[in-house]
Amino acid sequence: MAFAGVPMADLDWTRGSPKVFASSAIAERGFCADCGTPLTYRILVRDRISITLGSLDCPSDVPPRMQYGVESKVPWIDAIAGLPQREIAGLFGPGVNVESRQHPDHDT
Repeated sequence: MAFAGVPMADLDWTRGSPKVFASSAIAERGFCADCGTPLTYRILVRDRISITLGSLDCPSDVPPRMQYGVESKVPWIDAIAGLPQREIAGLFGPGVNVESRQHPDHDT
C-alpha cells in the first residue's frame, strides 16, 4: 500500500476523524468507520502520520518516492507492471454499475 507521511500537526481532517485500532504494540492504523477505507498508519512514538495515497481525491498528484518494508516484499511484486491489464468493468459485463460508494473530500 502506498503512503505519504506528514507531521501530525499538519494534518487536518475535514469530515470527522477516522476510527483507529492498534495493529501492533508500536503502531496504529486509521480507517473510515462508515466504509472501511484504510486511511492512516502511525508509529506511536513518532510525531508523523502516513496517509494512504489511494484514499486521496487525486492520488496521482502524490507519486511515491521510497519503498519501506522491502524485506517482506513477495517475489512477484516487481512483475505486476508487466502483467496484462484490463479495466474493472470488464469483469462484470455491460450494464453493471461499479461506481464507488467511498465519499470524496468535497461536496457532491
